[in-house]
Amino acid sequence: MAAHSFTLVPAAYVYLLRPDPGAMGGEAGAVSSATQVLLQLRRNTGYMDGHWACGASGHVEAAESVLETAVRETDEELGIGVEATDLDALTAMHRTNDLGGAALEQRIDLFFTLRTWAGTPAVREPAKNAGLRWFSLTDLPEAVPPHERHVLDLLAASLDGGEPVPPIITFGFDAGQDIARYGVALPH
Repeated sequence: MAAHSFTLVPAAYVYLLRPDPGAMGGEAGAVSSATQVLLQLRRNTGYMDGHWACGASGHVEAAESVLETAVRETDEELGIGVEATDLDALTAMHRTNDLGGAALEQRIDLFFTLRTWAGTPAVREPAKNAGLRWFSLTDLPEAVPPHERHVLDLLAASLDGGEPVPPIITFGFDAGQDIARYGVALPH
């Protein structure tokens, strides 16, 4: 059997979280309904345009640590100051975009949460970002990239006393499972 080479693309995702300023207790113990996440509306990127995605994310650059990437991306995309020590590791996701194929492109997505920053988040890349909006973790928009929705669903359940978010998860290697769970297959 011939060996196939593949590309492994690392990326950092930073979910800004805040208490919902309009939450009035909600369900007893439902922390996720009282927690908001900042999402950006993607446009002109060629990937998941028209979807609400992580407020700040991006690929790790040569000779850059994932923590440096997270800090850089929050500044570049949102214009806020972040200390690496304020980033809380959420999970690492190993995923592929080639469902049912040879998995020639694989990704390692490293997800962080952030509850402390300096400044006010703003759209800094208007050519790629059609707007920012805070959403309750229990009331996300329909159009969220499937791999991100999976992480946000795990986070919401964990905040409400469920199982902790696993430190490592996989996504996209079983097309049937993704279609059953999310109604869609990941894009190629």
